[in-house]
Amino acid sequence: MVNQVNPWGTVDYKQTGTNRFQDSFGKWVETPTYTQTTNLSPEQQKIFEQSQAAESNLAGLANEQSAKLKDYLNKPFEFNNQDAANWAYDLGAQRLDPRFAQDEDKLRTTLANKGIREGTAAWDTEMARLGQSKNDAYNNLMLTGRGQAFSEALAQRNQPINEITALLSGSQVSNPAQMSGGTPQTSVGGVDYTGLVNQKYQSEMNQYQAKMGGLFGLGSAALGMFKFSDEHLKTDVERVGRTDDGTPIYTYRYKDGGPTQMGVMAQDVEKKQPDAVKMHPSGFRMVDYGKVH
Repeated sequence: MVNQVNPWGTVDYKQTGTNRFQDSFGKWVETPTYTQTTNLSPEQQKIFEQSQAAESNLAGLANEQSAKLKDYLNKPFEFNNQDAANWAYDLGAQRLDPRFAQDEDKLRTTLANKGIREGTAAWDTEMARLGQSKNDAYNNLMLTGRGQAFSEALAQRNQPINEITALLSGSQVSNPAQMSGGTPQTSVGGVDYTGLVNQKYQSEMNQYQAKMGGLFGLGSAALGMFKFSDEHLKTDVERVGRTDDGTPIYTYRYKDGGPTQMGVMAQDVEKKQPDAVKMHPSGFRMVDYGKVH
């Protein structure tokens, strides 16, 4: 037992008793027992006390806030597609409307200079083309805006969880065991409540994907880039736009679970592009998104 003295403090060993036991020959033997005492220097003791107080405050905050997680996570994540689309439309219309008004004036002038009069088939064709371009621009605007709004809503949803995680990672119990040039410490991490929630979510997602793979895996290798898109497999369906070819675009979830997704219905695609749709052996339709216009 070697006593230590260094800039961080001292470690002393003192005999405080004995242990008594009987050996194999029946004789009683006594061995000494020691107590280690660690004393920090005044400067290190002050730092230790301040650190402990700070960690205690963080642990208290984490405890108070984590108690709210149960009610917070019991509320489902809500996102209104129509509100997001309207927001994107109102924001983008301030720039797109003047531009398309100028494009229409230019087109009218150009057609008039070419002798194409309003009401003729050529006039209607060119105006319809301009209208289609305008419609596509607004559809793209609303789809992009919806994605941005969804990301912002999700970040807002996760912010309280991230704050509690940060508090938990900063509150750890540290005890100086012995000194050897510095103050050795053993740490006991706080309970990672958020990690447990995330693990549960990942587990549920893995189970869902495994279930989908088991249900639809037969024959999937031969179907290439086709994706299950049958309307009978989906729920919470809401139309949010259309493709260049006029095929409706929806947001939806699969009935077996999983996150909200965006795409087309196989039944809609089959009406205009039957070559982009295949029937799976399970009886549900699949769509090759690479062929959808």
